[in-house]
Amino acid sequence: MNLILLCCTPDAPLTPSQKAKTYVLAEMDTLAHIAEHKLLRLASAGPSDSIRIAFAETRMAYKQVELFTEYYAPTASKELNGAALPEIEVEETKTFEPSGLQVIEEHLYPVYEESNRKELVREIKKFISILGRARNVLESTEFTEAHLLSACKQEIYRIMVLGMAGFDTPLAATGIQEASVALTAVKEVLSFFGENPELEKLLYEAIVYTSQQHNFDSFDRMAFIMRFANPITRSLTNWQTELNIPAADAQSVLNPIATTLFDQDAVNINYFAGSSEAQATPAKIKLGKMLFFDPVVAGGTRTCGTCHRPELAFTDGMPKSAAIEAGKVVQRNAPTLLYAGLQHAQFYDMRATSLESQAEAVILNKEEMHGSVTEAANRLNRQQNYLQAFQEAFPEIKAEVTPKHVMIALASYVRSLAPFNSRFDRHMRGEKELLSVEEVKGFNLFMGKAKCGTCHFMPVFNGTAAPAFNNTEGEVIGVLQNPNAALPKLDADEGRYVQNQLAELCYSFKTPTVRNIAKTAPYMHNGAYTGLEQVMDFYNKGGAAGMGLILENQTLPSDPLNLREDEIQAIIAFLQTLTDDTYAN
Repeated sequence: MNLILLCCTPDAPLTPSQKAKTYVLAEMDTLAHIAEHKLLRLASAGPSDSIRIAFAETRMAYKQVELFTEYYAPTASKELNGAALPEIEVEETKTFEPSGLQVIEEHLYPVYEESNRKELVREIKKFISILGRARNVLESTEFTEAHLLSACKQEIYRIMVLGMAGFDTPLAATGIQEASVALTAVKEVLSFFGENPELEKLLYEAIVYTSQQHNFDSFDRMAFIMRFANPITRSLTNWQTELNIPAADAQSVLNPIATTLFDQDAVNINYFAGSSEAQATPAKIKLGKMLFFDPVVAGGTRTCGTCHRPELAFTDGMPKSAAIEAGKVVQRNAPTLLYAGLQHAQFYDMRATSLESQAEAVILNKEEMHGSVTEAANRLNRQQNYLQAFQEAFPEIKAEVTPKHVMIALASYVRSLAPFNSRFDRHMRGEKELLSVEEVKGFNLFMGKAKCGTCHFMPVFNGTAAPAFNNTEGEVIGVLQNPNAALPKLDADEGRYVQNQLAELCYSFKTPTVRNIAKTAPYMHNGAYTGLEQVMDFYNKGGAAGMGLILENQTLPSDPLNLREDEIQAIIAFLQTLTDDTYAN
Protein backbone atom coordinates (compact mmCIF):
# COMPACT_ATOMS: atom_id res chain seq x y z
CA MET A 1 0.00 0.00 0.00
CA ASN A 2 2.82 2.39 0.90
CA LEU A 3 4.43 1.58 -2.47
CA ILE A 4 1.27 2.60 -4.30
CA LEU A 5 1.05 5.87 -2.40
CA LEU A 6 4.69 6.63 -3.15
CA CYS A 7 4.12 6.17 -6.93
CA CYS A 8 1.16 8.48 -6.89
CA THR A 9 2.69 11.39 -4.96
CA PRO A 10 2.96 14.74 -6.77
CA ASP A 11 6.74 14.55 -6.56
CA ALA A 12 6.95 11.38 -8.69
CA PRO A 13 8.65 12.24 -12.03
CA LEU A 14 6.39 12.36 -15.05
CA THR A 15 6.94 9.87 -17.84
CA PRO A 16 7.56 11.06 -21.42
CA SER A 17 3.99 10.04 -22.26
CA GLN A 18 2.56 12.08 -19.38
CA LYS A 19 4.65 15.10 -20.32
CA ALA A 20 3.49 14.79 -23.92
CA LYS A 21 -0.16 14.63 -22.86
CA THR A 22 0.22 17.76 -20.72
CA TYR A 23 2.04 19.53 -23.54
CA VAL A 24 -0.44 18.80 -26.32
CA LEU A 25 -3.55 19.60 -24.29
CA ALA A 26 -2.07 22.96 -23.31
CA GLU A 27 -1.16 23.69 -26.95
CA MET A 28 -4.63 22.65 -28.09
CA ASP A 29 -6.13 25.09 -25.60
CA THR A 30 -3.83 27.84 -26.92
CA LEU A 31 -4.86 27.06 -30.49
CA ALA A 32 -8.56 27.12 -29.56
CA HIS A 33 -8.10 30.46 -27.80
CA ILE A 34 -6.37 32.03 -30.82
CA ALA A 35 -8.98 30.65 -33.21
CA GLU A 36 -11.93 31.85 -31.14
CA HIS A 37 -10.75 35.11 -29.59
CA LYS A 38 -8.60 36.39 -32.45
CA LEU A 39 -9.47 34.78 -35.77
CA LEU A 40 -13.21 34.45 -35.23
CA ARG A 41 -13.54 37.87 -33.60
CA LEU A 42 -11.70 39.63 -36.41
CA ALA A 43 -13.46 37.63 -39.11
CA SER A 44 -16.77 38.81 -37.69
CA ALA A 45 -15.95 42.51 -37.95
CA GLY A 46 -12.27 43.23 -38.56
CA PRO A 47 -10.31 44.39 -41.64
CA SER A 48 -8.82 41.87 -44.04
CA ASP A 49 -5.18 42.51 -43.07
CA SER A 50 -5.93 41.80 -39.42
CA ILE A 51 -7.85 38.65 -40.31
CA ARG A 52 -4.89 37.37 -42.31
CA ILE A 53 -2.51 38.03 -39.43
CA ALA A 54 -4.81 36.11 -37.07
CA PHE A 55 -5.12 33.33 -39.62
CA ALA A 56 -1.33 33.02 -39.86
CA GLU A 57 -1.12 32.87 -36.06
CA THR A 58 -3.79 30.17 -36.02
CA ARG A 59 -1.91 28.11 -38.58
CA MET A 60 1.31 28.41 -36.61
CA ALA A 61 -0.47 27.30 -33.45
CA TYR A 62 -1.91 24.35 -35.34
CA LYS A 63 1.58 23.29 -36.39
CA GLN A 64 2.47 22.96 -32.70
CA VAL A 65 -0.05 20.12 -32.36
CA GLU A 66 0.00 18.68 -35.87
CA LEU A 67 2.25 15.74 -35.03
CA PHE A 68 -0.39 14.60 -32.50
CA THR A 69 -3.52 15.21 -34.56
CA GLU A 70 -2.08 13.59 -37.68
CA TYR A 71 -0.95 10.51 -35.78
CA TYR A 72 -3.65 10.00 -33.14
CA ALA A 73 -6.70 11.70 -34.71
CA PRO A 74 -6.21 11.51 -38.50
CA THR A 75 -9.90 11.87 -39.35
CA ALA A 76 -10.25 15.07 -37.35
CA SER A 77 -6.87 16.25 -38.64
CA LYS A 78 -8.09 15.95 -42.21
CA GLU A 79 -11.09 18.12 -41.33
CA LEU A 80 -8.80 20.63 -39.61
CA ASN A 81 -6.21 20.97 -42.36
CA GLY A 82 -7.16 18.85 -45.36
CA ALA A 83 -7.21 19.89 -48.99
CA ALA A 84 -9.93 22.36 -49.95
CA LEU A 85 -11.63 19.83 -52.23
CA PRO A 86 -14.85 17.86 -51.73
CA GLU A 87 -14.49 14.49 -50.01
CA ILE A 88 -15.92 11.86 -52.33
CA GLU A 89 -17.41 8.59 -51.06
CA VAL A 90 -17.67 6.58 -54.27
CA GLU A 91 -19.36 3.58 -52.64
CA GLU A 92 -22.14 5.79 -51.28
CA THR A 93 -22.24 8.07 -54.35
CA LYS A 94 -21.92 11.10 -52.08
CA THR A 95 -19.70 14.13 -51.77
CA PHE A 96 -18.92 16.04 -48.58
CA GLU A 97 -17.86 19.66 -48.49
CA PRO A 98 -14.29 20.30 -47.30
CA SER A 99 -13.52 22.14 -44.09
CA GLY A 100 -10.59 23.51 -42.14
CA LEU A 101 -7.68 25.87 -42.54
CA GLN A 102 -7.25 25.42 -46.28
CA VAL A 103 -10.90 26.30 -46.87
CA ILE A 104 -10.50 29.37 -44.65
CA GLU A 105 -7.36 30.26 -46.62
CA GLU A 106 -9.35 30.37 -49.86
CA HIS A 107 -11.59 33.05 -48.34
CA LEU A 108 -8.56 35.21 -47.53
CA TYR A 109 -6.21 34.66 -50.49
CA PRO A 110 -5.43 35.87 -53.04
CA VAL A 111 -8.21 38.45 -52.52
CA TYR A 112 -10.57 38.85 -49.58
CA GLU A 113 -14.19 39.42 -50.60
CA GLU A 114 -16.30 41.25 -48.03
CA SER A 115 -19.40 39.52 -49.40
CA ASN A 116 -18.00 36.18 -48.16
CA ARG A 117 -17.60 37.28 -44.53
CA LYS A 118 -20.56 35.23 -43.26
CA GLU A 119 -19.23 32.12 -44.99
CA LEU A 120 -15.77 32.78 -43.55
CA VAL A 121 -17.22 33.04 -40.04
CA ARG A 122 -19.14 29.81 -40.57
CA GLU A 123 -15.97 27.97 -41.59
CA ILE A 124 -14.03 29.26 -38.60
CA LYS A 125 -16.79 28.17 -36.23
CA LYS A 126 -16.74 24.75 -37.85
CA PHE A 127 -12.95 24.61 -37.38
CA ILE A 128 -13.30 25.46 -33.68
CA SER A 129 -15.94 22.73 -33.26
CA ILE A 130 -13.75 20.09 -34.94
CA LEU A 131 -10.82 21.26 -32.84
CA GLY A 132 -12.80 20.53 -29.69
CA ARG A 133 -13.54 17.04 -30.92
CA ALA A 134 -9.86 16.46 -31.72
CA ARG A 135 -8.89 17.61 -28.22
CA ASN A 136 -11.29 15.08 -26.70
CA VAL A 137 -9.72 12.32 -28.79
CA LEU A 138 -6.24 13.27 -27.67
CA GLU A 139 -7.26 13.58 -24.04
CA SER A 140 -8.77 10.10 -24.03
CA THR A 141 -5.93 8.47 -25.97
CA GLU A 142 -3.24 6.57 -24.11
CA PHE A 143 0.15 7.72 -25.35
CA THR A 144 3.04 5.28 -25.40
CA GLU A 145 6.71 6.07 -25.81
CA ALA A 146 6.96 3.98 -28.99
CA HIS A 147 4.05 5.75 -30.62
CA LEU A 148 5.29 9.19 -29.60
CA LEU A 149 8.65 8.55 -31.27
CA SER A 150 6.82 7.22 -34.33
CA ALA A 151 4.66 10.36 -34.42
CA CYS A 152 7.75 12.58 -34.29
CA LYS A 153 9.39 10.68 -37.13
CA GLN A 154 6.19 10.82 -39.16
CA GLU A 155 6.05 14.59 -38.70
CA ILE A 156 9.54 14.99 -40.18
CA TYR A 157 8.38 12.97 -43.18
CA ARG A 158 5.24 15.07 -43.43
CA ILE A 159 7.25 18.29 -43.44
CA MET A 160 9.35 16.97 -46.34
CA VAL A 161 6.53 15.57 -48.44
CA LEU A 162 3.61 17.94 -47.82
CA GLY A 163 4.70 21.01 -45.90
CA MET A 164 7.57 22.02 -48.15
CA ALA A 165 5.60 21.17 -51.29
CA GLY A 166 3.00 23.77 -50.34
CA PHE A 167 0.23 21.21 -49.96
CA ASP A 168 -0.95 22.79 -46.68
CA THR A 169 -0.77 26.41 -47.79
CA PRO A 170 -1.20 26.56 -51.57
CA LEU A 171 -2.21 30.23 -51.56
CA ALA A 172 -0.47 31.81 -48.55
CA ALA A 173 2.75 29.88 -49.34
CA THR A 174 3.91 29.83 -45.70
CA GLY A 175 4.93 26.18 -45.68
CA ILE A 176 8.61 26.81 -44.97
CA GLN A 177 8.01 29.06 -41.97
CA GLU A 178 5.44 26.59 -40.66
CA ALA A 179 8.02 23.82 -40.96
CA SER A 180 10.11 25.70 -38.39
CA VAL A 181 7.21 25.60 -35.93
CA ALA A 182 6.53 21.91 -36.56
CA LEU A 183 10.20 21.12 -36.01
CA THR A 184 10.09 23.05 -32.74
CA ALA A 185 7.20 20.86 -31.58
CA VAL A 186 9.15 17.71 -32.48
CA LYS A 187 12.18 19.01 -30.55
CA GLU A 188 10.00 19.72 -27.51
CA VAL A 189 8.42 16.27 -27.48
CA LEU A 190 11.76 14.51 -27.91
CA SER A 191 13.17 16.47 -24.97
CA PHE A 192 10.76 14.54 -22.75
CA PHE A 193 12.83 11.41 -23.40
CA GLY A 194 16.08 12.87 -22.07
CA GLU A 195 19.18 14.39 -23.58
CA ASN A 196 20.55 13.61 -27.04
CA PRO A 197 23.05 16.34 -27.96
CA GLU A 198 23.42 15.20 -31.59
CA LEU A 199 19.67 15.14 -32.25
CA GLU A 200 19.09 18.39 -30.37
CA LYS A 201 21.76 20.12 -32.44
CA LEU A 202 20.31 18.87 -35.72
CA LEU A 203 16.80 20.01 -34.78
CA TYR A 204 18.02 23.39 -33.56
CA GLU A 205 19.92 24.02 -36.79
CA ALA A 206 16.95 22.85 -38.88
CA ILE A 207 14.66 25.24 -36.99
CA VAL A 208 17.04 28.14 -37.56
CA TYR A 209 17.47 27.21 -41.24
CA THR A 210 13.74 27.12 -41.96
CA SER A 211 12.88 30.16 -39.84
CA GLN A 212 15.26 32.29 -41.92
CA GLN A 213 13.69 31.25 -45.25
CA HIS A 214 10.96 33.59 -46.43
CA ASN A 215 10.79 32.79 -50.15
CA PHE A 216 8.80 29.64 -50.86
CA ASP A 217 9.96 29.30 -54.47
CA SER A 218 13.69 29.65 -53.84
CA PHE A 219 13.91 27.43 -50.75
CA ASP A 220 16.51 24.68 -51.20
CA ARG A 221 14.52 21.57 -50.34
CA MET A 222 17.29 19.20 -51.34
CA ALA A 223 19.71 20.91 -48.95
CA PHE A 224 17.17 20.72 -46.12
CA ILE A 225 16.57 17.01 -46.66
CA MET A 226 20.24 16.06 -46.97
CA ARG A 227 21.57 18.35 -44.22
CA PHE A 228 18.76 18.04 -41.70
CA ALA A 229 15.71 15.83 -42.37
CA ASN A 230 17.53 12.61 -43.24
CA PRO A 231 20.10 12.98 -40.42
CA ILE A 232 17.28 13.76 -37.95
CA THR A 233 15.23 10.65 -38.77
CA ARG A 234 18.41 8.56 -38.85
CA SER A 235 19.50 9.85 -35.45
CA LEU A 236 15.99 9.44 -34.04
CA THR A 237 15.78 5.82 -35.21
CA ASN A 238 19.16 5.00 -33.70
CA TRP A 239 18.27 6.73 -30.43
CA GLN A 240 15.08 4.70 -30.14
CA THR A 241 17.21 1.55 -30.31
CA GLU A 242 19.56 2.92 -27.65
CA LEU A 243 16.58 3.72 -25.41
CA ASN A 244 15.42 0.11 -25.86
CA ILE A 245 11.98 1.29 -26.97
CA PRO A 246 10.46 -1.21 -29.43
CA ALA A 247 9.26 0.03 -32.78
CA ALA A 248 5.56 0.82 -33.00
CA ASP A 249 3.32 -0.01 -35.95
CA ALA A 250 5.27 -3.01 -37.20
CA GLN A 251 2.54 -3.61 -39.80
CA SER A 252 2.41 -0.03 -41.06
CA VAL A 253 3.15 1.13 -44.60
CA LEU A 254 6.50 2.60 -43.53
CA ASN A 255 9.13 0.28 -42.16
CA PRO A 256 9.63 1.49 -38.56
CA ILE A 257 13.31 0.59 -38.56
CA ALA A 258 14.03 2.39 -41.86
CA THR A 259 16.30 5.29 -40.99
CA THR A 260 15.05 7.65 -43.72
CA LEU A 261 12.10 7.96 -46.08
CA PHE A 262 14.45 7.03 -48.92
CA ASP A 263 15.77 3.72 -47.59
CA GLN A 264 15.27 1.03 -50.20
CA ASP A 265 12.98 -0.91 -47.85
CA ALA A 266 11.24 2.13 -46.35
CA VAL A 267 7.87 1.31 -47.96
CA ASN A 268 6.21 -2.00 -47.12
CA ILE A 269 4.85 -3.36 -50.41
CA ASN A 270 2.58 -5.79 -48.58
CA TYR A 271 0.77 -3.00 -46.73
CA PHE A 272 -1.40 -2.52 -49.82
CA ALA A 273 -2.31 -6.22 -50.12
CA GLY A 274 -5.89 -6.90 -49.14
CA SER A 275 -5.16 -9.86 -46.91
CA SER A 276 -2.34 -11.93 -45.45
CA GLU A 277 -2.96 -14.50 -48.17
CA ALA A 278 -2.35 -11.86 -50.84
CA GLN A 279 0.98 -10.71 -49.41
CA ALA A 280 3.89 -11.27 -51.74
CA THR A 281 6.52 -13.92 -50.99
CA PRO A 282 9.56 -14.92 -53.09
CA ALA A 283 7.74 -18.05 -54.29
CA LYS A 284 4.61 -16.13 -55.27
CA ILE A 285 6.67 -13.46 -57.04
CA LYS A 286 8.63 -16.07 -59.01
CA LEU A 287 5.42 -17.83 -60.03
CA GLY A 288 3.72 -14.55 -60.93
CA LYS A 289 6.62 -13.60 -63.18
CA MET A 290 6.30 -16.91 -65.04
CA LEU A 291 2.59 -16.33 -65.56
CA PHE A 292 3.09 -12.70 -66.59
CA PHE A 293 5.04 -13.70 -69.69
CA ASP A 294 3.22 -16.95 -70.52
CA PRO A 295 0.31 -17.06 -73.01
CA VAL A 296 -1.14 -19.97 -71.02
CA VAL A 297 -2.98 -17.39 -68.87
CA ALA A 298 -5.10 -16.04 -71.73
CA GLY A 299 -5.08 -19.18 -73.78
CA GLY A 300 -4.01 -17.36 -76.93
CA THR A 301 -0.86 -15.63 -78.06
CA ARG A 302 -1.05 -12.61 -75.76
CA THR A 303 0.61 -12.21 -72.38
CA CYS A 304 0.63 -9.45 -69.78
CA GLY A 305 4.05 -8.58 -71.16
CA THR A 306 2.56 -7.82 -74.59
CA CYS A 307 1.43 -4.39 -73.39
CA HIS A 308 3.77 -4.08 -70.40
CA ARG A 309 7.32 -4.53 -71.62
CA PRO A 310 10.10 -4.38 -68.99
CA GLU A 311 12.50 -2.49 -71.28
CA LEU A 312 9.90 0.30 -71.55
CA ALA A 313 9.28 0.38 -67.79
CA PHE A 314 6.33 -1.98 -68.30
CA THR A 315 4.55 0.13 -70.93
CA ASP A 316 4.44 -0.48 -74.69
CA GLY A 317 5.45 2.87 -76.20
CA MET A 318 2.14 3.32 -78.02
CA PRO A 319 -0.52 6.03 -77.56
CA LYS A 320 -3.05 3.26 -77.02
CA SER A 321 -2.27 -0.45 -77.05
CA ALA A 322 -3.30 -2.60 -79.97
CA ALA A 323 -6.52 -4.52 -79.39
CA ILE A 324 -6.90 -8.21 -80.23
CA GLU A 325 -8.90 -7.34 -83.31
CA ALA A 326 -6.52 -6.20 -86.04
CA GLY A 327 -6.51 -2.47 -86.70
CA LYS A 328 -8.18 -1.49 -83.43
CA VAL A 329 -6.82 -0.08 -80.19
CA VAL A 330 -7.91 -0.26 -76.57
CA GLN A 331 -9.54 2.65 -74.76
CA ARG A 332 -6.49 4.07 -72.96
CA ASN A 333 -2.72 4.23 -72.86
CA ALA A 334 -0.91 1.35 -71.13
CA PRO A 335 0.38 2.69 -67.79
CA THR A 336 3.61 1.56 -66.17
CA LEU A 337 3.26 -1.28 -63.70
CA LEU A 338 6.31 -0.11 -61.76
CA TYR A 339 5.16 0.93 -58.26
CA ALA A 340 1.57 0.09 -59.25
CA GLY A 341 1.23 -1.90 -56.04
CA LEU A 342 1.86 1.19 -53.90
CA GLN A 343 -1.62 2.64 -54.29
CA HIS A 344 -5.19 1.88 -53.28
CA ALA A 345 -6.81 1.94 -56.73
CA GLN A 346 -5.95 0.53 -60.15
CA PHE A 347 -6.66 1.59 -63.76
CA TYR A 348 -6.82 5.23 -64.82
CA ASP A 349 -10.45 5.39 -63.69
CA MET A 350 -9.62 3.74 -60.33
CA ARG A 351 -12.37 1.15 -60.78
CA ALA A 352 -10.32 -1.72 -59.32
CA THR A 353 -9.42 -1.65 -55.65
CA SER A 354 -6.72 -4.32 -55.82
CA LEU A 355 -4.10 -5.71 -58.16
CA GLU A 356 -5.94 -9.03 -58.07
CA SER A 357 -9.18 -7.55 -59.40
CA GLN A 358 -7.19 -5.57 -61.96
CA ALA A 359 -5.55 -8.77 -63.24
CA GLU A 360 -8.92 -10.48 -63.56
CA ALA A 361 -10.44 -7.50 -65.40
CA VAL A 362 -7.60 -7.38 -67.94
CA ILE A 363 -7.78 -11.12 -68.59
CA LEU A 364 -11.56 -10.90 -69.14
CA ASN A 365 -11.42 -7.77 -71.32
CA LYS A 366 -12.40 -8.71 -74.88
CA GLU A 367 -10.07 -6.11 -76.39
CA GLU A 368 -7.03 -6.91 -74.24
CA MET A 369 -6.75 -10.65 -73.49
CA HIS A 370 -10.28 -12.08 -73.91
CA GLY A 371 -9.64 -14.93 -71.54
CA SER A 372 -11.01 -16.47 -68.38
CA VAL A 373 -9.25 -16.86 -65.04
CA THR A 374 -11.22 -20.05 -64.42
CA GLU A 375 -10.09 -21.53 -67.73
CA ALA A 376 -6.53 -20.36 -67.01
CA ALA A 377 -6.60 -22.26 -63.70
CA ASN A 378 -7.86 -25.37 -65.50
CA ARG A 379 -5.02 -25.16 -68.04
CA LEU A 380 -2.44 -24.66 -65.31
CA ASN A 381 -3.72 -27.68 -63.39
CA ARG A 382 -2.86 -29.81 -66.39
CA GLN A 383 0.80 -28.70 -66.39
CA GLN A 384 2.83 -30.48 -63.74
CA ASN A 385 5.53 -27.80 -63.53
CA TYR A 386 2.96 -25.11 -62.82
CA LEU A 387 1.01 -27.26 -60.37
CA GLN A 388 4.22 -27.84 -58.43
CA ALA A 389 5.09 -24.12 -58.52
CA PHE A 390 1.64 -23.21 -57.20
CA GLN A 391 1.94 -25.74 -54.39
CA GLU A 392 5.28 -24.23 -53.40
CA ALA A 393 3.85 -20.71 -53.44
CA PHE A 394 0.58 -21.70 -51.76
CA PRO A 395 1.18 -24.62 -49.37
CA GLU A 396 -2.56 -24.84 -48.68
CA ILE A 397 -3.15 -26.13 -52.23
CA LYS A 398 -3.71 -29.87 -51.98
CA ALA A 399 -5.44 -30.78 -55.20
CA GLU A 400 -5.80 -28.01 -57.73
CA VAL A 401 -5.10 -24.39 -58.57
CA THR A 402 -8.04 -22.01 -58.23
CA PRO A 403 -8.66 -18.68 -60.02
CA LYS A 404 -7.89 -16.89 -56.77
CA HIS A 405 -4.37 -18.31 -56.71
CA VAL A 406 -3.74 -17.22 -60.30
CA MET A 407 -4.72 -13.63 -59.53
CA ILE A 408 -2.69 -13.49 -56.31
CA ALA A 409 0.41 -14.82 -58.08
CA LEU A 410 0.17 -12.20 -60.84
CA ALA A 411 -0.50 -9.46 -58.30
CA SER A 412 2.49 -10.56 -56.21
CA TYR A 413 4.81 -10.10 -59.16
CA VAL A 414 3.45 -6.63 -59.86
CA ARG A 415 3.80 -5.76 -56.14
CA SER A 416 7.47 -6.64 -56.36
CA LEU A 417 8.08 -4.07 -59.12
CA ALA A 418 9.21 -1.32 -56.75
CA PRO A 419 13.02 -1.29 -56.92
CA PHE A 420 13.74 2.24 -55.61
CA ASN A 421 17.21 2.13 -57.16
CA SER A 422 17.27 5.16 -59.45
CA ARG A 423 20.02 7.77 -59.35
CA PHE A 424 17.68 9.95 -57.31
CA ASP A 425 17.17 7.21 -54.71
CA ARG A 426 20.86 6.47 -54.38
CA HIS A 427 21.64 10.18 -54.10
CA MET A 428 19.09 10.53 -51.29
CA ARG A 429 20.71 7.57 -49.53
CA GLY A 430 24.02 9.39 -49.49
CA GLU A 431 25.89 8.40 -52.63
CA LYS A 432 27.77 11.54 -53.54
CA GLU A 433 27.63 13.57 -56.74
CA LEU A 434 25.01 11.44 -58.49
CA LEU A 435 22.85 14.44 -59.35
CA SER A 436 23.99 17.46 -61.31
CA VAL A 437 23.35 21.06 -60.27
CA GLU A 438 20.59 21.26 -62.89
CA GLU A 439 18.94 18.06 -61.64
CA VAL A 440 18.93 19.31 -58.04
CA LYS A 441 17.46 22.58 -59.28
CA GLY A 442 14.78 20.55 -61.06
CA PHE A 443 13.92 18.68 -57.86
CA ASN A 444 13.56 21.93 -55.95
CA LEU A 445 11.29 23.32 -58.66
CA PHE A 446 9.26 20.10 -58.81
CA MET A 447 8.67 20.26 -55.06
CA GLY A 448 8.23 24.04 -54.96
CA LYS A 449 7.40 26.60 -57.61
CA ALA A 450 6.04 24.09 -60.16
CA LYS A 451 3.76 22.51 -57.49
CA CYS A 452 4.24 19.02 -58.97
CA GLY A 453 4.83 17.57 -55.49
CA THR A 454 1.34 18.55 -54.32
CA CYS A 455 -0.15 15.79 -56.52
CA HIS A 456 2.82 13.48 -57.20
CA PHE A 457 3.80 12.80 -53.62
CA MET A 458 7.38 11.91 -52.73
CA PRO A 459 8.92 9.30 -52.45
CA VAL A 460 6.75 7.21 -54.81
CA PHE A 461 5.77 10.34 -56.75
CA ASN A 462 2.23 9.12 -57.37
CA GLY A 463 -1.15 10.12 -55.92
CA THR A 464 -0.73 8.25 -52.64
CA ALA A 465 0.44 10.78 -50.06
CA ALA A 466 3.15 9.98 -47.55
CA PRO A 467 3.56 9.60 -44.66
CA ALA A 468 0.17 7.95 -44.01
CA PHE A 469 -0.32 6.46 -47.51
CA ASN A 470 -3.99 5.99 -46.64
CA ASN A 471 -5.57 7.38 -49.79
CA THR A 472 -4.87 7.40 -53.53
CA GLU A 473 -6.00 10.55 -55.26
CA GLY A 474 -7.40 11.32 -58.68
CA GLU A 475 -7.34 14.74 -60.29
CA VAL A 476 -9.22 16.70 -62.94
CA ILE A 477 -6.60 18.44 -65.07
CA GLY A 478 -8.34 18.71 -68.44
CA VAL A 479 -6.22 16.55 -70.74
CA LEU A 480 -6.50 17.74 -74.33
CA GLN A 481 -7.56 15.61 -77.25
CA ASN A 482 -4.65 16.94 -79.29
CA PRO A 483 -2.09 19.23 -77.61
CA ASN A 484 -0.85 20.35 -81.04
CA ALA A 485 -4.24 21.59 -82.23
CA ALA A 486 -4.64 25.31 -82.86
CA LEU A 487 -7.87 25.29 -80.86
CA PRO A 488 -7.64 23.23 -77.65
CA LYS A 489 -10.37 20.67 -77.08
CA LEU A 490 -10.96 18.40 -74.10
CA ASP A 491 -10.41 14.70 -74.57
CA ALA A 492 -13.83 13.02 -74.65
CA ASP A 493 -12.94 10.30 -72.11
CA GLU A 494 -14.85 11.15 -68.93
CA GLY A 495 -12.66 8.97 -66.70
CA ARG A 496 -14.02 8.06 -63.29
CA TYR A 497 -17.42 9.55 -64.12
CA VAL A 498 -18.13 6.59 -66.41
CA GLN A 499 -18.08 4.29 -63.38
CA ASN A 500 -19.44 6.73 -60.77
CA GLN A 501 -21.99 9.34 -61.80
CA LEU A 502 -20.76 12.19 -59.64
CA ALA A 503 -20.24 15.55 -61.33
CA GLU A 504 -17.01 16.09 -59.42
CA LEU A 505 -15.53 12.96 -61.05
CA CYS A 506 -16.13 13.98 -64.66
CA TYR A 507 -12.75 13.90 -66.45
CA SER A 508 -11.07 12.70 -63.24
CA PHE A 509 -8.18 10.24 -63.53
CA LYS A 510 -5.82 8.63 -61.07
CA THR A 511 -2.53 10.44 -60.45
CA PRO A 512 0.15 8.04 -61.75
CA THR A 513 3.77 7.82 -60.66
CA VAL A 514 6.30 9.89 -62.59
CA ARG A 515 9.04 7.42 -61.73
CA ASN A 516 10.63 6.03 -64.91
CA ILE A 517 8.76 8.66 -66.90
CA ALA A 518 11.68 8.98 -69.31
CA LYS A 519 10.80 5.44 -70.45
CA THR A 520 7.02 5.66 -70.61
CA ALA A 521 6.17 8.07 -73.46
CA PRO A 522 3.66 8.90 -74.84
CA TYR A 523 1.85 10.43 -71.87
CA MET A 524 -1.58 10.92 -70.29
CA HIS A 525 -4.46 8.45 -70.37
CA ASN A 526 -4.98 9.09 -74.09
CA GLY A 527 -1.31 8.94 -75.06
CA ALA A 528 -1.68 12.25 -76.92
CA TYR A 529 1.40 13.93 -75.41
CA THR A 530 4.51 12.71 -77.16
CA GLY A 531 7.17 14.37 -75.00
CA LEU A 532 7.79 15.83 -71.57
CA GLU A 533 8.07 19.32 -73.05
CA GLN A 534 4.42 19.08 -74.14
CA VAL A 535 3.40 17.85 -70.69
CA MET A 536 5.26 20.65 -68.94
CA ASP A 537 3.77 23.25 -71.29
CA PHE A 538 0.29 21.96 -70.43
CA TYR A 539 0.87 22.31 -66.69
CA ASN A 540 2.68 25.62 -67.06
CA LYS A 541 -0.46 27.08 -68.66
CA GLY A 542 -2.75 25.83 -65.89
CA GLY A 543 -4.33 22.85 -67.62
CA ALA A 544 -7.53 23.11 -69.63
CA ALA A 545 -9.05 25.88 -67.53
CA GLY A 546 -5.85 27.88 -67.78
CA MET A 547 -6.11 27.64 -71.55
CA GLY A 548 -9.60 29.08 -71.54
CA LEU A 549 -11.68 25.89 -71.65
CA ILE A 550 -14.68 25.63 -69.34
CA LEU A 551 -13.96 22.95 -66.75
CA GLU A 552 -15.57 24.03 -63.50
CA ASN A 553 -14.50 20.96 -61.54
CA GLN A 554 -10.81 21.17 -62.50
CA THR A 555 -8.74 20.38 -59.40
CA LEU A 556 -5.47 21.51 -60.98
CA PRO A 557 -4.97 25.24 -60.21
CA SER A 558 -5.70 27.18 -63.39
CA ASP A 559 -3.19 29.93 -62.70
CA PRO A 560 -0.07 29.78 -64.89
CA LEU A 561 3.08 28.56 -63.16
CA ASN A 562 5.24 31.11 -64.97
CA LEU A 563 8.08 28.64 -65.39
CA ARG A 564 10.93 29.84 -67.57
CA GLU A 565 12.33 27.58 -70.30
CA ASP A 566 15.47 26.84 -68.26
CA GLU A 567 13.27 25.87 -65.29
CA ILE A 568 11.21 23.51 -67.45
CA GLN A 569 14.37 21.85 -68.71
CA ALA A 570 15.66 21.50 -65.15
CA ILE A 571 12.45 19.74 -64.09
CA ILE A 572 12.72 17.38 -67.04
CA ALA A 573 16.35 16.71 -66.10
CA PHE A 574 15.22 15.81 -62.58
CA LEU A 575 12.47 13.53 -63.88
CA GLN A 576 15.09 11.61 -65.83
CA THR A 577 16.92 10.82 -62.57
CA LEU A 578 13.87 8.76 -61.52
CA THR A 579 14.66 5.99 -64.03
CA ASP A 580 15.42 2.84 -62.06
CA ASP A 581 18.79 1.22 -62.72
CA THR A 582 16.96 -2.06 -63.27
CA TYR A 583 15.38 -0.67 -66.44
CA ALA A 584 17.82 2.09 -67.43
CA ASN A 585 19.44 0.18 -70.30
